[in-house]
Amino acid sequence: MVAQSLVPAERREAMNEDLKDPILAIRNLKVAFATYDGVVEAVKGIDIDIGAGETVAIVGESGSGKSQTMMATMGLLAANGQAQGSIRYRGEELLGLPPKALNRYRGKTIAMIFQEPMTSLDPLFKIERQLIEPLMAHSGLSRSAARARAIELLTKVEIPNPAERIDSYPHEMSGGQRQRVMIAMALANKPDVLIADEPTTALDVTVQAHILELLRGLQHEFGMAIVFITHDLGIVRRFADRTYVMRQGVVVEQGDTGELFTKPRDAYTKMLIEAEPAGRKAPVPPDSAIVLSAQGMRVTFRQRRGLFGTDVRTVEAVKGIDLTVRRGETIGIVGESGSGKSTLGRAILGLVPADGAVRYDGALIHPTDRHAMRPLRRHLQLVFQDPYGSLSPRLTAGEIVTEGLLVHEPGISRAERDRRAAGAFEEVWLDPATRHRFPHEFSGGQRQRIAIARTMILKPTLVVLDEPTSALDRSVQKSIVELLRHLQTKYGLAYLFISHDLAVVRALSDEILVMKQGAVVERGTVDTIFTNARESYTRELIAAAFLDNPDGRSFT
Repeated sequence: MVAQSLVPAERREAMNEDLKDPILAIRNLKVAFATYDGVVEAVKGIDIDIGAGETVAIVGESGSGKSQTMMATMGLLAANGQAQGSIRYRGEELLGLPPKALNRYRGKTIAMIFQEPMTSLDPLFKIERQLIEPLMAHSGLSRSAARARAIELLTKVEIPNPAERIDSYPHEMSGGQRQRVMIAMALANKPDVLIADEPTTALDVTVQAHILELLRGLQHEFGMAIVFITHDLGIVRRFADRTYVMRQGVVVEQGDTGELFTKPRDAYTKMLIEAEPAGRKAPVPPDSAIVLSAQGMRVTFRQRRGLFGTDVRTVEAVKGIDLTVRRGETIGIVGESGSGKSTLGRAILGLVPADGAVRYDGALIHPTDRHAMRPLRRHLQLVFQDPYGSLSPRLTAGEIVTEGLLVHEPGISRAERDRRAAGAFEEVWLDPATRHRFPHEFSGGQRQRIAIARTMILKPTLVVLDEPTSALDRSVQKSIVELLRHLQTKYGLAYLFISHDLAVVRALSDEILVMKQGAVVERGTVDTIFTNARESYTRELIAAAFLDNPDGRSFT
């Protein structure tokens, strides 16, 4: 059964009228980057129209050029990037404007929600400052009025305790909460056009649904157009009036979203619609050895507030959790943003202060000192949620992948490191020739594979995967699931797989821990959790995940 569009017919008719005079018109846009390996053409002469008040989705695999199209529109291409063609906003040419002239539009009439919030939020400033400055600059509000408006925006995007959290730093929020702050910032000045680049990537499925409804409601309230860049076709089907499908810098298909889903003409479009992580991992042998066990893990943060920091608030992020993972086993850890699942993973690796006991290969490794932990680091690795924030912009991809070798195998030659880098690229299905490029020259999905290669080159025993597929389109997710299965089988890896994407969790996991507010509220095998969940919270997560399966198909 093929999914039907949920966009009302009357809205599609209004959209056709708007397109007679688009507020944003892109013509023959070309984007190219000068790289070590020569000129890379990211966008190859495309046309896109955005009508007033409509929602346009731009979809395609990582590297298709969809994000670079909008970065060119905002004048935010990397220094080695160049755009040609025409980009007109209400008849005014934007392409080629100097930054000062572009700032009259950016953040006010045209705003953008970026894919990777940790690189867009300044780690040195509290959320308050980062929210109120654009309000004061573009809307002329006083500081007190801007703060009140900022708290209102945080409330709209469902940040808990917004009057308190506005005084937090970005690192004190979960990945999903940081993304919601980015959405609040983009909406601050009621833009005419909102460009949303994977705005729900870091959000769990329940909050994702709420955010989409929020954006829809604000769109109707302000009459703004939304350009929605995403790899999640389930969202596109529910949210977009029209859809452009991009592949390798070219628009291969476009049209009404409902018609595109019911009667796709291009084989590539059909592949995207059908792509979905599938199958199940092989069970772990009953005699498989225990790699790591944790008992009574607790993480408590103390937050100082007030003018002189005398107001101290204690937040218990992880509340006495036990887990055991065996060789070749995957423990899936799920829960809403802020549930403590990422903090638990870091506590087990000794990356945040924690109480409790952790044993690796039978030996007690926590509590212990950092010096004693250092030789064990190569065996206990972490793949971060935000690949761009974890990759140094000053190093080539090959240098990034081999960083760990400089620490754990300092005696090997540069040529040997480069040889291993090439092998690591092949192992994660990247062209080894691209290892001389810099991180900004890769797509979001390619950057995540570089992050995985950096981990795998050390041949670890256990890997904590913190939302490793959140930045990837569905077709690439499917291949990454197969890659992780392959690597797990080849090396007998143990995984702690942290994610809000229950389709991927089900495809990869043996056992699932469901977390809420720092505690495990339910645990069990994949079959038990998905077919006979006891807790209403677990059932809500599963129900929300099925929103991306409108035709009723199961994940099996």
